[in-house]
Amino acid sequence: MPEIGVFLSSEEHGPGDLVAQAQLAERSGFRSVFISDHFHPWIDRQGEGSFVWSVIGAIAASTDLKVTTGVTCPTVRIHPAILAQAAATSQILLNGRFVFGVGSGEALNEHILGDRWPSVEIRLKMLEEAVEVIRLLWEGGLVNHHGEFYTVENARLYSRPESPPPLAVSAFGPVAAELAARIGDGFITVTPDQGLLREYRDHAGRGPAIGAVKVCWDQDEKRARKLAHELWPTECLPGQLSQELPMPAHFESAAEIVTEDMVGDTLACGPDPERHVKAVSAYLEAGFDQVYVNQIGPDQEGFFDFYNRELRPRLER
Repeated sequence: MPEIGVFLSSEEHGPGDLVAQAQLAERSGFRSVFISDHFHPWIDRQGEGSFVWSVIGAIAASTDLKVTTGVTCPTVRIHPAILAQAAATSQILLNGRFVFGVGSGEALNEHILGDRWPSVEIRLKMLEEAVEVIRLLWEGGLVNHHGEFYTVENARLYSRPESPPPLAVSAFGPVAAELAARIGDGFITVTPDQGLLREYRDHAGRGPAIGAVKVCWDQDEKRARKLAHELWPTECLPGQLSQELPMPAHFESAAEIVTEDMVGDTLACGPDPERHVKAVSAYLEAGFDQVYVNQIGPDQEGFFDFYNRELRPRLER
């Protein structure tokens, strides 16, 4: 049976609200959350950018949910050795309910220390080596690594979980899907792309296929479409822009081409349960094992009530 969980947006909600949403999700019958890891929001109107590892600790202390990072870039902004420690600690605090989702990242978050933003080919090589470093540290013992991109000297993780967390890898194209299959314990993407999932499986990719989808429930469809356009016009930006633009202001400029109708026609907006079911079912029909749903805007309680009344019975059928 595929699993439906809740996608927590660190770009749109502050740390206290994210923890409260996780608690509300658990009370509403969900068993898992997927939480974004950003330094900046995509656009200033989203307005937030908390440190995800602190939020995960608070969720671990106040719920029994499974938590997946969606996703962490372990290559530029934070050294993979430090993220190996963060993920190991999260796995301990969550009693084995942590999934470390990783990806090659975006300039938006990774440029902040003045590092060069490399080409996608180099970013994938960096990701592969970063995962190697992380897994070495999770094995225990003293680690020395002198690679093409990373150096680790006399490092040992003393606080290690009984079992390391699964490491799921994000992919948006066939080359990344092959890499995810080779180095990962699962696959993450944000479109219900059956061909990309098949690419992952054809390369012997193991573990769950994880998808994420945004919706905007409201009793008034016009209000929902307006809010979705105000907060997430970036959902309709084409090509590699999401990986290459370095500032929220640049995304706002690029999003000037995105109309309210474009967003409203792309995302499930409003009170019609069939539109929401269709958005989630697209992933299930493509073969995904887990789908995480993000409600745009402040009315999280209204969405959870709508989900339990209208969506859960339909999706379970």
